[in-house]
Amino acid sequence: MIDLYQNKSRVKIGVVLVALLLAGLSLFYTQWLVRKLAKEEEKMIALYTQSIQYVAESEIEEEQMFFLEKIIASNETVPVVLVQKGKIIDSKNILPAHIPPNSERGKSILQSELETMKQHHAPIVVKVKNATTSYVYYRDSDLLIQLRYYPTILLLVVAVFAYLAYLAFSSSRRAEQNRVWVGLAKETAHQLGTPISSLMAWVEYLKTEPHLEEVRIELQKDIKRLEMITSRFSSIGSEPTLKEEDIYFIILGITNYLQRRISTKVKMYITNDLPRGTVIQLNRHLFEWVIENLCKNAVDAMAGVGELHLHLQEAPEGHVIIDISDTGKGISKTQLKKVFNPGFTTKKRGWGLGLTLAKRIVEEYHRGKIFVKQSEIDKGTTFRIILRGFMD
Repeated sequence: MIDLYQNKSRVKIGVVLVALLLAGLSLFYTQWLVRKLAKEEEKMIALYTQSIQYVAESEIEEEQMFFLEKIIASNETVPVVLVQKGKIIDSKNILPAHIPPNSERGKSILQSELETMKQHHAPIVVKVKNATTSYVYYRDSDLLIQLRYYPTILLLVVAVFAYLAYLAFSSSRRAEQNRVWVGLAKETAHQLGTPISSLMAWVEYLKTEPHLEEVRIELQKDIKRLEMITSRFSSIGSEPTLKEEDIYFIILGITNYLQRRISTKVKMYITNDLPRGTVIQLNRHLFEWVIENLCKNAVDAMAGVGELHLHLQEAPEGHVIIDISDTGKGISKTQLKKVFNPGFTTKKRGWGLGLTLAKRIVEEYHRGKIFVKQSEIDKGTTFRIILRGFMD
């Protein structure tokens, strides 16, 4: 299971790298086009300026004048302003047809454009014999500006669509996984029914053997436990029923049950700092499953030797905190982010579903939180559960 998720991570990284490469190539090619178009516009403006200068010469023949005027008129994209003695005497590709250049609005727009042009390009000087020197100001065409910003806009649009597609895919995948887990859980509950019935028959038989009374009692406890587990599996996928429960007595019951079934070298104890009578809305069977999973994981992390401490305390706003601490091998920083992922396990045998289910039970069914409060290699780990509680 771990290899499967690692392979998926590698595929995701590969896809991201390919996407970045394509984005980089797109940006490079677009910028190359921008530079090429900018040079063409510079040439156009230079030719435009020379044409204006030649037109101003009195010696030019009529045929040349016609040709030069055609060159001037061919500029239909680059905004240009002709300035003489600090005043705008002509412009092109700036004002809409319905705004006269001599109107107040027209003058305001042209003056604003002129200030913008001064910041983008140095003016081109137009010198004519026996005439006042003129200056041609210009800026990039709208097409060039759009092309310059096109890659950024395109990348943003692609990123938004990719994010939405990822959310849709993740939601679909989670829904499919949930259906698998629910089906597996209900089938497990169904399969447990047969051995439980068989064990109940053996309990009835043991009633006829007084010298095995202690065995019968313990076996009956385990049958009840199996029935509880069956109930838990049956509850997966269904909306759980929450009832007011005394959280301390639930924790106490779980630890008493586990203490006789784990290594005698593991010391388990509870510190209860909750006010007397603190109750929480819980589904008892599912929540006991969470505590049992965390405790069993802690025992495994300690290799059957160490201390397991459950600390119950009150938090602001009526919340209840449950810390489960062990003195085991700890969790590395690289693994901390993955401990609740399906398939994550440090055991040679295991599906890696215990913590995933615990997170779902706490956060989705009980609207609480569960996380690793702290962990240190070879010193131990503390899991923290936060639940909403209230006083009787």
